[in-house]
Amino acid sequence: MPNDPPDEGNTVAQQTDDHSRALKPALESMTLLVAAVIVHDKATNRVVLLQRSENAKFAQGMWDLPVGKSEPGEPITETAVRELYEETGLTVKPASLKVAHIIHGAWGVEAPNGFLTVVFAAHEWTGEPENREPRKHSQVRWVDASAIPEAFVDTTASALHHYLASGADVSLDGWQTA
Repeated sequence: MPNDPPDEGNTVAQQTDDHSRALKPALESMTLLVAAVIVHDKATNRVVLLQRSENAKFAQGMWDLPVGKSEPGEPITETAVRELYEETGLTVKPASLKVAHIIHGAWGVEAPNGFLTVVFAAHEWTGEPENREPRKHSQVRWVDASAIPEAFVDTTASALHHYLASGADVSLDGWQTA
């Protein structure tokens, strides 16, 4: 009820400019935040994909979108811009990114408490795709959107196919559904 006092022992700090009064984050329950980018050349109907190398942490030899983890305190759009550049050499402006898909995974290789991937679409960029992380990827290249490789990381493949077919959507991975 609105007039009931808060439970004792469950003090909640009001949001102020004084960060020292804020609640400490529940790190053991934190979900890993990830960004992926679909660079889509609508004129030629091609997308930029990368193939994971045999040295990759997971999904060795599989195709994937440019994707990576958010750094502490980094906005998700900046994560997308940074990871895209680090992996492919392509540059996009954060303001030009459009949300294409959201993936909520119950568990991941580096995310025992789950992960949330925000997949962005970019239709404006500068540069040409190149493999800037050869220890992680065996190749980076344009792929015709009608010929997406089958050996693709499941979660990002689903996001890419949803985007190409119908636009923005949400996918759940590894969650029990009713």
